[in-house]
Parts: sequence; structure tokens; C-alpha cells
Amino acid sequence: MADLSKYETIIGLEVHAQLLTQSKMFCGCSTDYQDAPPNTRVCPVCLGMPGSLPVANKKAIEFVMRTSLALHCKLPEHTRFDRKNYFYPDLMKGYQISQYDAPIGYGGYLDIEVDGKTKRVGITRVHLEEDVAKSFHMEGYSLVDVNRSGVPLMETVSEPDMRSPEEAREYLVRLRELLRYIGVSTGNMEEGSFRCDANISVRPWGREEFGSKVEVKNMNSFRGVYRALQYEQHRQVDALENGERLRQETRGWLDGEGVTVAQRSKEYAQDYRYFPEPDLPPLVLSDEWSGRIRSDMPELPDARRIRYVEQLGLSPQDAAVLVSSRTMADFFDSCLTIGGSEKANTVCHWLMGDVSRLLNADDVDICDCSLSPEGIMEFVELTDGGTIGGPAAKTVLDEMYSSGKKPSVVVEEKNLAQISGSDELINVVREVIAANPKAVADFHAGKEQSITFLTGQVMRQTRGRANPAVTREILVKELR
Repeated sequence: MADLSKYETIIGLEVHAQLLTQSKMFCGCSTDYQDAPPNTRVCPVCLGMPGSLPVANKKAIEFVMRTSLALHCKLPEHTRFDRKNYFYPDLMKGYQISQYDAPIGYGGYLDIEVDGKTKRVGITRVHLEEDVAKSFHMEGYSLVDVNRSGVPLMETVSEPDMRSPEEAREYLVRLRELLRYIGVSTGNMEEGSFRCDANISVRPWGREEFGSKVEVKNMNSFRGVYRALQYEQHRQVDALENGERLRQETRGWLDGEGVTVAQRSKEYAQDYRYFPEPDLPPLVLSDEWSGRIRSDMPELPDARRIRYVEQLGLSPQDAAVLVSSRTMADFFDSCLTIGGSEKANTVCHWLMGDVSRLLNADDVDICDCSLSPEGIMEFVELTDGGTIGGPAAKTVLDEMYSSGKKPSVVVEEKNLAQISGSDELINVVREVIAANPKAVADFHAGKEQSITFLTGQVMRQTRGRANPAVTREILVKELR
């Protein structure tokens, strides 16, 4: 087993995110290709036909500007596209239109939290390029589907500031959360719209120069990234401890086997022979343009987390869970707009508990169900005011979710209003006492826990409508 304690791990991540545009980066073909038959979302431009000319997608450029601003990046006055030359079966033109030394965003950062400590990870650059086609390798031959070729692809490159697989995983979680918040990408790793390449090296503690960098590819989940980096940590340390020399290379992650395998030697920038794209003019990112995008930015996750904790009194854990989904956080804020911030913890309790239970069971988002902020606040008023409680409250919420009815209507239809001090409750208490002589005898023998049992019997007989506190008071009075 490798002794990691003598070595420092250096990790940098390159994250590719497909952008939520309706058309491709340099042509008018649809980006809705996931369920389309192969090679049906294509045209001469994305097929790389001779004589076809690209036209840049303005919305994609604005999405990258928005992301750059959200990551505290600087925007240059001018940017441009470049040709990145390499030959691979899924690269239709034999080159990729990308960006090299003039990215749209540079010099930013993203804060992450691991083990209760905040760490700032530098962002080297955020740039825009086109996605490639997709290869399908069969036994003895390969097929290529060009539908994905040309889809706008944003690459975010971090500084080598992460020191553990845990930090890398948290960085990915926070970055995907941010991209979803600002509405530029679905961030779905399983569908390939959020992909990560990891650069990792190790060096003895105290050494300044970096070790040989290994790039790991083919990771399609947060867990996969974490496991691949853990494996590489141990593999590289074992190699150095055995006197082996590590070389800069690209390795692929085999999730089933839990190992990385060598694919090719790592390319350097000069290997791609970058030069300015001759068919696209440079872009001017004016102050007016970037100012308009900045003014349209939603409240970002970090700011929202801080507001929930400092102004609303939520715990850091509850705030983090709420903020992880923009639609849930928006729903939460809409509830408080109706009912007031003093209801924050109560609303959070129901949203994080029973509402999330219902949503997860159906795998739907809160914006796609029949619950409304108005309905939730009426429900909270009914529970806080003692009209409903306990199991009855869950019954009401379940019915609201399935039917869309107002909570007051459900309470009336199902006769779920809580019984607090009526003759009906006293009669039920007396019936329960008469039906449970052993529990009564236990009470008189000093076994106070028998009250809990009798209270449960009353709750069962009233179908959860009895007020537990009032029921307990009546029981003690009747028994004595």
C-alpha cells in the first residue's frame, strides 16, 4: 500500500460543459440530438464539407461571458477563435475551432468547502469551442454519429490548486451547481453534457517543482472522478517508491476494473499547431455588452447560502441543501415572500423533508409538480396554528401533491381538523382507558411511559386528529 503521507498531490481540472443553446456553435443545426437518429442533425458546416463557412453563435458567446463573470474572471476587450489541429475519426474537419491565447474569461476563482474549511481554487481560463462527433467502436469496425459535432462546448480550466480527490469532487459539484444556477448548462454527466479531464501529479513534500503530469479521461460521474484520482495517487506514489520514472501521458479510466490505463503520450500546445481561425473575425467584448450580461445575473449560490444563514437563521447544512437546487431555492424564497422570513425554518423543514420525499419518489423537480408557494404557506399556517398535526399533516401534504388541491379543502373533505378540547376527545380518552387496564395499572404503579402508549392509542383511534399535548393532559387528569 502506497504511503501517501510523504507526497503532496497536485490536481487541476479541465471541465467541458455543453451549452443550452437551440442551435450549434457555427451553424443552424439543432442541438437536440440525444434521441435523434444518427446523422440527422447535420449540415455541410458541421459535416466539415469543403467550402462551408462558420457563423458564430451569439448566445453561446454570451453564456461563456456569463460564466466568466460568475467565476470572477476578467473579460478581455478582444477575443478570437483559433484552429486546433489534430486528426481523429470524430473530428470531421481535421481541426477543431477553439480558443487558445485569447479566451473569453481568465484569472478567476471558485471557492469550495472541504472538512469545514473554505479553499479558493483559481480559474485559469474559460473558453469556447465546438464539440466533436461521437464514435461507436464495434468488433472489427467503428461508426461515427455526427449529430453532436458542432454543439457549443465551454471549457473551464482550473489552476493546479487542488490537493486531494475530495477537493476535486467538491470543485466539480460547486461548478456544476453554478452552471445550472446561471442557466447555461444542464450539467448532466451521464448524458455527456458535463465532462471532466483531470491532471494529476505527485511530489515529495517540500519540493517546489511539479512532478510528471498525467491526464485522466473517460470519467462520467463524480464518483468516477474521485475513484480515478484516488487510484492515480496510489499508482504514482508506488511508482516513485519503486524507483520508476513517471512520464507525462494521457490515461483512460476503466470504471468497471477501477484502474487507469495508458492511452498515449500527452500532447503539448505546439502539437496542435494553433493559429487564428481565418473564417471568423475577432470579437469585441464591449463594456456595454458585458454590463448588460452582468445586470441580468441571478443571485449566485454562495451569496444565497450566506443570506440564508445570516439573515434567515438556517443552519449551514440546510442552507447548502436548499441552494443546491435553484428551483427549490426559488420556491423557498417565493414562500417567504408570501408568509414572511420568520417562517423560514418551518418552510425549510417541510421542503427538505416530506416535499423532497414526494419529489424524489417521482423523480421530478418542484417546478414540475402541483405544489405552489401559496399552498405551502397555507399548509404551514394550518400546522402552526394547530388545525392539523402529526400524521394528518402528512396526509394533507400528500393529497396536495397528488391532486393540487388547497390544504384547507383537503382538511375539510377528509375531516382531518385536529381535536383539541372537545367532548369527542374526552370520550375517546375514556374509551382508551377502559380498553387498556394493564396500561392504567402500570401508570398507577409509577410507570410514566404508559402515558406514551395510551396517547398513541388515542392518536390511532382519532386517525391522527387528536392534539398530542392536549391528549396527554386529559389522560393524566382522567387517570388521577
